[in-house]
Formats: sequence, C-alpha cells, structure tokens
Amino acid sequence: MRIVVSSAIFRILCKYIGHTIAVLAGLTALMAIRDILVYPDPRLRQISRTVTVFDQTLNDLVTDMTDTMYAAPGIGLAAVQIDVPSRVIVIDLSKERNQLRVFVNPEITDLDQGITEIEEGCLSVPGIYSSVKRAQSVRVDACDINGNPFQAEDDELLSVCIQHEVDHLNGKIFIDYLSRLKQARVREKLKKEARQSAPVTL
Repeated sequence: MRIVVSSAIFRILCKYIGHTIAVLAGLTALMAIRDILVYPDPRLRQISRTVTVFDQTLNDLVTDMTDTMYAAPGIGLAAVQIDVPSRVIVIDLSKERNQLRVFVNPEITDLDQGITEIEEGCLSVPGIYSSVKRAQSVRVDACDINGNPFQAEDDELLSVCIQHEVDHLNGKIFIDYLSRLKQARVREKLKKEARQSAPVTL
C-alpha cells in the first residue's frame, strides 16, 4: 500500500522519522516538478526582483523549487532557474534531505577575506564541473518564508552554495568565472547534447 501526501508533509515526516523509514512505510510525496532552464538560455540572465508579498503564492513557489531541487537531484536552486525571477533560493546539504533552508531576498553583507576553491556544478549547466574561487565564509541577511528577517554566518560548503545561488539572482552563472575558451567549449557541448536529445520528426 502506498500513501500519497503533500511534499511539505512528506518533508516534515522525513525530518522526524527519516527519509528511508518514510519510504519503507509506503509514503510518497505528491511533487510539483518544474522545468529547469539550461544555459545558454537568456532567461538565466534576468535580474531577480525583490519579494514584497509573503503569501500562499510564495509558499507554493518554495514548495515547487524544493521538489524540483530534490528530484534533479541538487543541493541548491534559485527561483530564476525555473523561470521565476524572484529573489528566492533554497538549499539542503543534508544526505537525508531534511534540512531545507529558505532564503528570501538574500543579500550578502560581508565576505571573509579567506578564499576557498571547490569544484562546482549547476543544475542549469548539466554535466559541467569546474573549480571556482569563493570567499571562505559569508554573512547574509534574508527573510524566511513568512517575511521574518534573519541573519546567518556560514562557511565551507554552505557559504559556497549561498554565493552560487545569489549569483543566479543577479543574472550570473558559475561558468562566468571560467576563461572565455572554456565558456565557449561549454556552450558547444550543451548545444550538441541538445541537438542529440531533440525528438526526430517523421
């Protein structure tokens, strides 16, 4: 027997009983998966708008973003990647997928002078990975899904993820940090893969 519940309820259950146990118990999330824009789609260059209304529409957007990120699978997603140019990002670095963090209108207010270099990938640039230099830690001001402001200081991988996703909100993609030659190679690779996967019309 399989029981279908909303993705929000499924995540709450996973938080308390664990993802594996929830699945074994026959629980399935009713998920809303959005299409993720793929580079070099020009919509990825949109500058995202500040969120001014905290309502059910925002809740639904965050739910869709979370479902889409988990299904991809990925560890972070910006709203603009699903063609909604609003300043919203979701991140979950946990293996159990039960530590979701939502940042609405995130603004990086301080960058640590230390530098870290981690190999990054991106759901909008599938199959491409490259090392990018980022600030080792950041301080970020944001609001939660209800509009309550908060401040967080994060380092290591979470710091990198925040910087990566905030870049998306400003129309920037991680491959912008690469050389022009590497960027050209990425574009050609993705265009070739798009042609190969395109349906054949008979």
